[in-house]
Amino acid sequence: MIKRIFNSSLFQSAGIYTITSGINAAIPFLLMPILTRYLTPLDYGTVAMFGVLLSFVAPFTGLSINGAIARQYYASNEVDMPRYVSNCLMILLTSTMLVGVIFYLLAEPISRAASFPMQWMWAVIVVSAAQFINQVNLTLWQAQVKPIPYGIYQVSQTLVNMGLSIWFIVGLGMAWQGRIQAQVIAVVSFAIFGLLLLNHNGWLKFKPEKTYIRNALSFGVPLIPHALSGTIKTMVDRILISSMVGLSATGLYSVGFQIGMIIGILEDSFNKAYWPWLFERLKRNVDHEKRTIVKLTYIYFVVIICLALLLGLIAPWFLSFFVGPKFAGSSDYVIWIALGFAFNGMYKMVVNYIFYAEKTYILAWVTFTTAAISIGVNYFFIKLFGAVGAAYTYSIMGFVTFLAVWILSNRVYPMPWRLKFK
Repeated sequence: MIKRIFNSSLFQSAGIYTITSGINAAIPFLLMPILTRYLTPLDYGTVAMFGVLLSFVAPFTGLSINGAIARQYYASNEVDMPRYVSNCLMILLTSTMLVGVIFYLLAEPISRAASFPMQWMWAVIVVSAAQFINQVNLTLWQAQVKPIPYGIYQVSQTLVNMGLSIWFIVGLGMAWQGRIQAQVIAVVSFAIFGLLLLNHNGWLKFKPEKTYIRNALSFGVPLIPHALSGTIKTMVDRILISSMVGLSATGLYSVGFQIGMIIGILEDSFNKAYWPWLFERLKRNVDHEKRTIVKLTYIYFVVIICLALLLGLIAPWFLSFFVGPKFAGSSDYVIWIALGFAFNGMYKMVVNYIFYAEKTYILAWVTFTTAAISIGVNYFFIKLFGAVGAAYTYSIMGFVTFLAVWILSNRVYPMPWRLKFK
């Protein structure tokens, strides 16, 4: 059975997702030697804080309802999906306007807390809303098991983003402003194209439906604390490093984080192919398939941990010539960040059962609680160990979150985790 899985559409799709995600990640990765020579660690820190604010705002502009679209796709016989998708976009419009007003009123304190220029706050809201539209297309392609258009769309957007970044930073000498401006233009342009694509593919039917709005909100709103938990883990570390160590240290940490994210790319690529495959088998509810799923999960755990350790071991040698002397110190963070992403991949393997059972309100409590705890752990570790303490925290709290969600997932959807390999 395991051999059949490795030869199945799951691994073929996972392979395509990995290749396209690898290309998508390789573009900014290969750009890093250029950016680290034209941007200072302070510039890199500012760009990193833009990403932090973007991650914080995203759950509120989209209200985390992308998952609702994915889940309802498997109930397509009962749901008018074009109307459902359109109602989700109506929710996006309303929530974005509300978040924009709040951000406008609180721009000054947010700017101080994040060490980010107030005059660029608008870009956070615009890019966040545009990303949601792009994600709707990507989610629908995932649900339909169409990794090729998914990859083309994703890679094309990144190519435009990186091309504009080089032009603005290297050609026009715009420093961090050029990097952010490139993101705005690329993401918004693809969002406009994405809306046209949704309409062309017959996914839009703008007619308000209270039942669909309630369903999307009941699925997505409880996930806001869950989504924020991941944001907190990647936001608090950078904010605390900026305030306790310095914005330049945040730049070094961000480069190390980007290298460690290689593991994140691998685990995320696999999960993109895995959850549609998993949902189909959970729907069949066959015992021997469940045992096979568990065996595959345990194999995955071992592989992803080994890959993280390998990346951490080669990082100092690799970064010594890749990013230049100004950013050589970023290698100190890689192994811990890589392990954190490995634990995140393990978490995704077990959290899918909670999504399938539609018990997202339970998940929110666990992930938000662990994220809140990580604030205190981050502060203590950064004070004790310096900026690398944030990397320790990312790894430790990633493992704690995985373990807690694994226990929770088995309560809402029991699986034969105690089986023996034969």
